[in-house]
Amino acid sequence: MRGFHLSAAERRAAARWAADTSWSEQEKYLEDKGYMECVRDILEHPVFQSMENFIQHGTTSCKAHCLQVSYLSYHICRRFGWDYRKAARAGLLHDLFLYDWHTHARETGNHFHGFTHPRAALNNARKYFSLTSGEEDIILCHMWPLTPVPPKSMAGMSVVYADKLCSVTETALLIRGWFAGRFLLRGA
Repeated sequence: MRGFHLSAAERRAAARWAADTSWSEQEKYLEDKGYMECVRDILEHPVFQSMENFIQHGTTSCKAHCLQVSYLSYHICRRFGWDYRKAARAGLLHDLFLYDWHTHARETGNHFHGFTHPRAALNNARKYFSLTSGEEDIILCHMWPLTPVPPKSMAGMSVVYADKLCSVTETALLIRGWFAGRFLLRGA
């Protein structure tokens, strides 16, 4: 890269920054009484806890991803006076598909995870939790605009937004770590 020169110390500092993901792993939601009142039953359920076994993006588990989406959309909805309970609950359940999507196509022949996992998540959520029609709509429509039908509520749009933002952030962490290892440490 022309004109882009880092000293050895700068490369080491950049590598440390890229490897530090602690900011994305904070658990502030546990201290938020309002949030916990909305979602405690889901958080404590073994099927939700099992989402820790599946990687979503980069090194982020499906459980951690759903927590981040849920808590962000909860805050967005509180800020704008929208249905924060619905957003928090559906945000936790929006990716409850319960399989490793990285190997799913090879194992099942279903190459359309992006289009089909909202229905799988909704079916699983219905199986284990009591849902409102609004929560069902959010889970089913959270991949908009990839899927053709947008959510019917602003709470649903907050989950769409939070999901995209969290997904990009999680993927960027992976790329940032790869970049640090590949380029920044070379010659350090």
